[in-house]
Amino acid sequence: MEKIRARLIYNPTSGREEMRRRLPWVLQRLEQGGIETSCHATEGKGDAAHAAAAAVERGYDLIIAAGGDGTLNEVVNGMSRHENRPMLGVMPMGTTNDFARAHGIPRRWQEAVDLIVRRYTRPVDVGYASNDKYFINIAGGGFLTDLSYEVPSKLKTMIGQLAYYVKGFEKVVNVHPTKLNITAEGVGDFEDEYMLFLVANSQSVGGFEKLAPQANTNDGLFDVVLMRKCNLAEMIRIATLAMRGEHLNDSHIVHFQTSKLTVTTEDRVQLNLDGELGGALPIELSVLKGHLSVIVDETGMTSYK
Repeated sequence: MEKIRARLIYNPTSGREEMRRRLPWVLQRLEQGGIETSCHATEGKGDAAHAAAAAVERGYDLIIAAGGDGTLNEVVNGMSRHENRPMLGVMPMGTTNDFARAHGIPRRWQEAVDLIVRRYTRPVDVGYASNDKYFINIAGGGFLTDLSYEVPSKLKTMIGQLAYYVKGFEKVVNVHPTKLNITAEGVGDFEDEYMLFLVANSQSVGGFEKLAPQANTNDGLFDVVLMRKCNLAEMIRIATLAMRGEHLNDSHIVHFQTSKLTVTTEDRVQLNLDGELGGALPIELSVLKGHLSVIVDETGMTSYK
């Protein structure tokens, strides 16, 4: 059996600390599958990115990101700025796991490890922001996009997805639109008051599995979703439609595809990259087509749930 070298980068607090408990079994199963694996437990913000960059420089064949979307984002940032990039495996251990949802990567850790052992890969697009940061799933701004990095990690560990709903109820009373200027390559210009903007690389955003139903992570395009100014009742109606993937035809929604766009504003608007604080506007976002080789299910049928 061909042996390869892997670096497992894991967040010990993700998934109610499940990875910490399962680590011996995970390493044994990877070894049995011909993957000689060493580990790095993250210790703080930015650590996963440094560990991933070091793993690339040390010539590992495979990097495995075990944690939530934040851990995956850091690993992607550590890998993406290098010319020769190894395979990327994903073990979804977080609260929402948007990238895993979109690619059918199993939520059960046993099945996720077996998927990695099979090592079937496909090229996946990566988003690049002009502030020299990368994202693999989503970029955005607006009141809802702030939730992911405003919810304390301890609260997410304790109550999981419910933590976002708790924070959402706190914010919804202060909802207000922001005037944005957006220039999309090959599409045109947009200037209006928007509740939020989302630049999606995959279909799943914030646990909404059909928020960008036409998105594909290897088509070289972003799916951009803008929500125009609306009241609370209209917002709730649109959210209900979004759960079924039926919101794109609503009059408050603007949707288009592009490989590059610029977003500017006179207000202070923070940028969300894969659920993490990624700076602030203005920003230019562009697609790096097929930038990473990611391990996925060869049939495309594996269920995240």
